[in-house]
Amino acid sequence: MPTQAKAAVIDEITDRFQNSSAAVLTEYRGLTVAQLTQLRRSLGAGSSYAVVKNTLTKRAADSVGFSDLGPLLNGPTAIAFIEGDPVEAAKVIRDFAKANPMLVVKGGVVDGRTVDASEVTRLADVEPREVLLAKLAGAMKGNLTKAAGLFQAPLSQMARLAEALKEKKPAEAAAPEAPAAEAASEVPASDDAAAADTTTTDTAAADAASDD
Repeated sequence: MPTQAKAAVIDEITDRFQNSSAAVLTEYRGLTVAQLTQLRRSLGAGSSYAVVKNTLTKRAADSVGFSDLGPLLNGPTAIAFIEGDPVEAAKVIRDFAKANPMLVVKGGVVDGRTVDASEVTRLADVEPREVLLAKLAGAMKGNLTKAAGLFQAPLSQMARLAEALKEKKPAEAAAPEAPAAEAASEVPASDDAAAADTTTTDTAAADAASDD
């Protein structure tokens, strides 16, 4: 392959590494063209699955900081460059490998991090995004319900206290208006608590005088 053509291939692979959400390296030995085409179509629009030259791919991987992929680039290699959800792509590759054991997952890159074959398998076992979101929403709802209960308890206690104050005997709730007004005028307007105490004291004194 001419040098210019090699450079173009390296640039293309480099671009795919940089702009894909994931890249899965596989060994395809023994698979037919029809099977490879089926896998490519299963990955969905925007994704690709293509046979690559190991030497050129290694140079591209090195240029974007994925040197750890070097040991995986031996033997017949094809790479699935994923556009979209890496979890869904990992599931597609796992299911295809179960039906076609000749496909061997070597490892790859997910969200800018190199991973081995076992990590790709674990990624395929992750529950669908919708299920995870539903579980998260349920957990948040449960926590909010508990929080609401904690906030509600003090409020109900205050409500019971307010109701108890309303049930005071009429004689205690209605104090003579004149002494209260006089007492309030004798203290600063801002000292409401002191005014209330003075009113109570004057009322008690008046009650004691009437009893004599």
